[in-house]
Amino acid sequence: MLLLSAYDAHSHQQWRHTLCDMFPDDHWTCLSLPPRHFAWRVRGNSLSWAFNHRQTLTDNYDLLIVTSLTDLSSLRGFVPELTCLPTLVYFHENQFGYPTNTPPSPPAHPAATQAPDLTAGHPNAKQTNDQSNKVNAQVLSLYTALCADHIAFNSHWNQRSFFDGLEKLLTKLPDHVPDGLMQQLRARSSVLAVPLPDRLFPENANQNNDTRHLPGKNDTLQIVWNHRHEYDKGPALLLAIVQRLVSQGLSFRLHLLGQRFRNEPEEFSRIRTLLAQHYTEFDIAPGIDKWLPSRKEYEQTLTQSDIVLSTALHDFQGLSILEAMALGCIPLAPAALAYPEYIDADYLYDVSGCALSEQAAAACEKIITWHGQWQHLAVRPPAIDVSQFSTDVMREPWAEVMTRLLAP
Repeated sequence: MLLLSAYDAHSHQQWRHTLCDMFPDDHWTCLSLPPRHFAWRVRGNSLSWAFNHRQTLTDNYDLLIVTSLTDLSSLRGFVPELTCLPTLVYFHENQFGYPTNTPPSPPAHPAATQAPDLTAGHPNAKQTNDQSNKVNAQVLSLYTALCADHIAFNSHWNQRSFFDGLEKLLTKLPDHVPDGLMQQLRARSSVLAVPLPDRLFPENANQNNDTRHLPGKNDTLQIVWNHRHEYDKGPALLLAIVQRLVSQGLSFRLHLLGQRFRNEPEEFSRIRTLLAQHYTEFDIAPGIDKWLPSRKEYEQTLTQSDIVLSTALHDFQGLSILEAMALGCIPLAPAALAYPEYIDADYLYDVSGCALSEQAAAACEKIITWHGQWQHLAVRPPAIDVSQFSTDVMREPWAEVMTRLLAP
């Protein structure tokens, strides 16, 4: 099996490692490129691989699996041997589903470092360049999908937003657009979630709760926010929630566990100032505020937490939420994106057509209500079952697709 990850961000690494571990009897060859310089990486991955790794690419394989950011049409042109391989394209994300109004001038992909602005000097240069990069990435994903024998998405939301966005793009193209492209792609697409490691799922479904502390009347609520520190993960809403919880005198600790980068949204500085004052006032130990590269330490923190919070403006599957749920956290997430596919409405808060303050109020109302109930009962509700995402369960649907592609 040959696996190509064109923009190997943290969640992409997790996907390919899990996929290889899920089928240990297969021989895997993986090529990946670092998650930086997004505009160049998306357009240049075929060039980098074709001329730096030709010998690897032309070895003897049965199946080719590539991420949707792979420039597969160009790569096949550079390395014709790849056209003989049955091909699965995996959409860990799509280029149509990202929020478009996240300041300041968001990159075409989270955590991306854009290529130099070659049109600098023109008053609209930055905006024009960003839009050009965005459309280029969208068209590239279309070409890559059309090269595939099968395309898979990690959630129904991902699949739906891709086809909705693609349909809008095709109607904007000026002329000579072939008929039936949407029908072709829909016919060979499916949803295959990124599996979660089996170690997150104890044999006893309630074991996670049994091993954690039970909340007493004076216990501090443990909230974890485990997302990348970037605008697309909603730091403005997170700040509004923290402000509201602090103003209402709730005793809580907030663990900020997400991956962070050189430049992060200014809201995090204000959040830290608020939290420092809050911890001093309540004389409680500060929450953890760092990226935890140790999986053991990270998972232990999730196990000891009560609520996992999402404020995301986009999330194509929500691996960080799912990991925390598997380890016993109660989720609190927007009633949007991929979340309603596996989180009951009782654990979602409304964000549609609401002002930021209203979204924060809806989230905080649930947090405060839950805390009051748990204090009164001195017991936490049972963990929500997300075992349908375990490797043990997901192995069969993944194997079915791969076997079908390998069939003569």
